[in-house]
Amino acid sequence: MLGKAIRKAVLPILLASLMVGTGCRIVYGKADISLNERAENFTSDNTAASPEEQEKTTEPAAPDDALVQAPSALLMEASTGTVIYEKDSDTRRSPASITKIMTLILIFDALENGTLKMDDLVTTSAYAKSMGGSQVFLEEGETQDVETMIKCIVIASGNDASVAMAEHIGGSEQEFVRQMNERAAGLGMENTHFVDCLTESTDHYTTVRDIAIMSRELITKYPKILEYSSIWMENITHVTRQGSKEFCLTNTNKLLRSYDGCIGLKTGSTSLAKYCVSAVVSRNNITLISVVVAAPDYKVRFKDAAVMLNYGFSKCSFYTDENPEKLPQIEVRKGTKPTTEIKYEKNFQYLSTDGKTIGEVERKLNLETQVQAPVKKGETAGTLEYYRDGQKLGEINILFTETIEKATYKNCLEKIITEAF
Repeated sequence: MLGKAIRKAVLPILLASLMVGTGCRIVYGKADISLNERAENFTSDNTAASPEEQEKTTEPAAPDDALVQAPSALLMEASTGTVIYEKDSDTRRSPASITKIMTLILIFDALENGTLKMDDLVTTSAYAKSMGGSQVFLEEGETQDVETMIKCIVIASGNDASVAMAEHIGGSEQEFVRQMNERAAGLGMENTHFVDCLTESTDHYTTVRDIAIMSRELITKYPKILEYSSIWMENITHVTRQGSKEFCLTNTNKLLRSYDGCIGLKTGSTSLAKYCVSAVVSRNNITLISVVVAAPDYKVRFKDAAVMLNYGFSKCSFYTDENPEKLPQIEVRKGTKPTTEIKYEKNFQYLSTDGKTIGEVERKLNLETQVQAPVKKGETAGTLEYYRDGQKLGEINILFTETIEKATYKNCLEKIITEAF
């Protein structure tokens, strides 16, 4: 939290903005926050400022409570799960339709394990039709394919579509909710409990931290969801006994139109939960998740999300080693083969949140030129370490690509005979 002196300097600016109107700008450190305008002025390439600019500016400060008005908020980098900013992140609150993020995870789980297909038809029950609230007006007995139902859920936040999918996958909403809670526990969502697909019960709760965790799970494990969550408007066709008619799905996430790089994810609002959003924005290979819960109105919800995103992109830079040095073969002593291939376990990635360009990175290869048999596929053969200015950033493992057993007397005899003849 910033000092009292800075707080006193900031609050008059906020009050003045309310008096001036919606077109005002608030200048705070490096952040130039426009409440109703696109944020094109905020870039994440961390290019060096001119000497004159360096004299006038300081390092961006974390958003103060006065700027993030919602009681709970959190900003996370998606690929690493690093929390960049948080405010009252573990208080249990009603999530409203943010709940549907877990619904979508279970839908994509079923698609991945083959128990569900995109072109499967889902029938709307009388119970699903009766949900009310945010809906796409599915009729009892109406069928839509799974892909359309996903769009109804993530674009228009259809309660009726959510319950129809829950019944289709779980057999009943109760069983589906049991699976939701089981999945949440598996993700380490310690302060989350679901009662049904879209309740206002005080027993139905989560936290901004847990929302960020499940948002990250959805977008990193199933990135296809972003193809749907980034749709602004799309028509679906209702086919019922009364005939055929089109219905326009309109996205409830207004950041798609007002914040550069926004590609998702989900909003929610009820009288108990107030206004919530889990916003996903991708710029320059950095993807951030900005979660706001219990904002007093929809404008504050989106403004708070943007404030955190502006801060995150001003502080983050990402290093990926896409071309590590070529690895040699390793000599295997007393093995059934003389050499073995090795490989990197993964590409090295490092997230910097200090607001500075990562700059030159040095590598250090730790690898024996020969090993003793036996060796097993997948075992660690060595490591590749990464350093910046003498400080270790991290490392990746180097793995054996095959299993080579220790040579027996019979193997040695066969080798001698083969070489002799």
